[in-house]
Amino acid sequence: MEVEPLSSLYKSLGITPHNEELFELALTHSSYNSDARTKHHDYERLEFMGDSVIGFVVSDLIYKNKAHMEPGDMSKLKSYFVKSHSLATFARSLELEKYIRVGNSLDREQLFSKDNVLEDVCESLMGALYLDQGLDFTYDLIKKHLLGPIMSIDEDVIIDYKTKLQEEMQTEYRESVTYVLDKVEGPAHDRTFYVSVHFGDMTLAVGKGKKKKDAEEDAAKNALKKRSN
Repeated sequence: MEVEPLSSLYKSLGITPHNEELFELALTHSSYNSDARTKHHDYERLEFMGDSVIGFVVSDLIYKNKAHMEPGDMSKLKSYFVKSHSLATFARSLELEKYIRVGNSLDREQLFSKDNVLEDVCESLMGALYLDQGLDFTYDLIKKHLLGPIMSIDEDVIIDYKTKLQEEMQTEYRESVTYVLDKVEGPAHDRTFYVSVHFGDMTLAVGKGKKKKDAEEDAAKNALKKRSN
């Protein structure tokens, strides 16, 4: 499979590059060095730059669009998008796998079926775009691809409600909460767990889930909601 010319990528991004070497570097895997007999002619330095650029933009988007979130949860949400499958999805939406140069010893299809390389290349390309096209262009491109997922994410994925409740109660009362499994319903292959969370003799809330851990998280979440009302 031949690598497509970068002119196609420039066209899809709507840019005229000032320094094409930046984009060649951003799309060169380290394995290519052995074939080309080059040293460090790859995306790793640009990956460092792009990681910071994406981190800044994602932080800005979270701050401006998630006003209800506390700093600790904002950090977790940022980590989810800066170091996750979302960057590989971003890379695939730009079809970056068509432009990446790799060594002949590697199976391109197998390499790009995994997220790792695509995440790295997404970062390196954002680094190249920042250096070549400026922050405004790069910001808008990242926003176009990541704002939707940031706004639509189920926050239960990144918020640890049990830890959050424990911290609140210990800060206020210096005591811990406890969880009680009240009942389990359904057949072995489709059970529902019901859990209550207690503080001393007081039942703070109840929760349910397909796993005991999920039921405890649900109970903690419900307890936090009650405390905020």
